[in-house]
Amino acid sequence: ARILAVEHLLDRRPKALSGGQRQRIALGRAIVREPRAFLMDEPLSNLDAKLRVHTRAEISALHKRIGVTTVYVTHDQIEAMTMADRVVIMRDGVIQQIADPDTLFARPANLFVAGFIGSPGMNFMSARIEGGRLTLFGQNFATQKGARDGEVIVGIRPEHLSLGQGDVTFAVRPTLVESLGSEKYIYFDPGENAYGEAARDEERGKGLIARIAHSGPVREGDELTLSFDPSEIHLFDPKTEKAVD
Repeated sequence: ARILAVEHLLDRRPKALSGGQRQRIALGRAIVREPRAFLMDEPLSNLDAKLRVHTRAEISALHKRIGVTTVYVTHDQIEAMTMADRVVIMRDGVIQQIADPDTLFARPANLFVAGFIGSPGMNFMSARIEGGRLTLFGQNFATQKGARDGEVIVGIRPEHLSLGQGDVTFAVRPTLVESLGSEKYIYFDPGENAYGEAARDEERGKGLIARIAHSGPVREGDELTLSFDPSEIHLFDPKTEKAVD
């Protein structure tokens, strides 16, 4: 009851509880039975944001304390990444990749995994490799991947775009700036025909995203210098959607 913050509800009947409270009670009933394994199917879906974060941490601590195998089903990639030792990502009933969270983030097996993991999601663009070199944002540079010449989909995470000069540098004009206090989401247009098919409609509408920390004032329409390390990009086959090693 203390872990789930339901101590003040213990004298109530189930019908007197809200949906979120009932969900917490159900979770508590599973915990006290001390089973050999837990199967949790989106146990936090009806909780408010603050309580969801609290309960997520408590479930993780409980798992480490009692050591019971837990199969946890969720559509929330943050829950999957923060709570799991291993993650199984499925699409239409088919397993896409099984790995620990760090591997999923650093080496996604295909476009679906790459787009699912990370917040904001990975930026995708269409590009072409010629002579082992890739042209992106008007800059031509050698790829640090073993990709053959031809069409590719390039993925780059918003947090791997940096403010200022770098290995590959280009100028943009932000179309939208979202300030989150400690960081900013800077949206910009990469130009026509740059988006890969994996980009969602809302990503096409707002543009690519750079996630910048401690940037100072950034205004829409003002020219801004961004850069990235070519070793941080991901390449995918546009036909199979699999990652290019």
